[in-house]
Amino acid sequence: MAQTIICLLMVSLPAMSSDAPNLHVEPFRIDLAHELPRMKALVQNTRLPVTALYPAAGIEFGIRLDFLHDLQVEWLNEFNWTKQEAALNELPQFTTEIEGLTVHFVHAKSQESDRIPLLMMHGWPGSFQEFLPVIKPLTELWISPTRKRISFDVVAPSLPGFLFSSPPPQNWTTNDTARIFNTLMVDVLGYSQGYALHGTDRGSVIGYTLYSTFNTSVRAANLKSIPFVAPTPDEIAAENITLSDIAKVTKERTVDYRTRGMGYFTEQTFKPNSIGLALYDNPIGSDPRAGTPPSVLTHETLLTMVSLYYLTQTFQSSVWLYAQNPNTFASDYVKPATDAPMVFSLFEFDLMLWPKEYVERASNLVLYKEHDFGGHFAGLDNPPAVIEDLHDLGLHFEF
Repeated sequence: MAQTIICLLMVSLPAMSSDAPNLHVEPFRIDLAHELPRMKALVQNTRLPVTALYPAAGIEFGIRLDFLHDLQVEWLNEFNWTKQEAALNELPQFTTEIEGLTVHFVHAKSQESDRIPLLMMHGWPGSFQEFLPVIKPLTELWISPTRKRISFDVVAPSLPGFLFSSPPPQNWTTNDTARIFNTLMVDVLGYSQGYALHGTDRGSVIGYTLYSTFNTSVRAANLKSIPFVAPTPDEIAAENITLSDIAKVTKERTVDYRTRGMGYFTEQTFKPNSIGLALYDNPIGSDPRAGTPPSVLTHETLLTMVSLYYLTQTFQSSVWLYAQNPNTFASDYVKPATDAPMVFSLFEFDLMLWPKEYVERASNLVLYKEHDFGGHFAGLDNPPAVIEDLHDLGLHFEF
């Protein structure tokens, strides 16, 4: 899908296993209605140009004025935050304190006795909202063609500095987030026998760190990217790698992203406060088929995504993730010391391509899945494919 745009004003406690220590967990419910009048006033009072400066300029030059106008009108007249908040509150949510940080998380449990613990991690500019279409189906029983029973206890935390998780110290890194998420799964929630994980965007980077470092806890992983520099078309050709039609599209997306799609990456890596403070109090600030079934990436979903960042006042703290981790992608592919299986998911309109041959160098790849619908935020753009890939992951999971 086309990269998500942030730019229009730019219950009960979870059941724990018997070996879980006595760490404090609080039920949590979203209640942001008190922030709505200010947000609506800012959207209302945002003055946009009446006509585009260069009407013929396409989306390759940035967000189009007509699209921004449409979002502003919809935000003011049709968007219902109360409805969206109620939908999010259908998920069982909690907070706990780990290493001095408040960590917010969804914990949706299956009713099956042989359920698999699953840690799902979002990236930027996402949140646990992007897993909303898949969490409940994943908790339900699925029986494979080989009669294996698959269901999940889903844990979806908010990254430190995102939404309802408190901002971390300035020197906080991906390794630190991986460590406290492992603590959440093993020590707080009691999944000491091991768990599976799924990550998107920066959540994939955290997921890979968990996969490669906490190799006794992480027993299987499904990622959409790995923290290694993706190969160029010339490097792929030099290795005589044959790409599928789907991968060829992703390859072109990779070239385009590297050429003219990394402006936000550079800004947030080197000047996070410049963009962070600019949009802190101003919420107006993909796959071409986004919003058509099975995608649920509609204008309403985008406005919910932006509203969550604005209403929780976490736009600035979220973009610091890039400055805190400037050297995310390694050049040398190294296979980590783990026997945990990896299922890798390629969505045609994602931003970067890691061919199967490269993923094999950095993981115990057991399945490389390609999907001809969806992009970077597949939980919203192609929920059935995400569920399918996680069911496949379950087939390879062993405690």
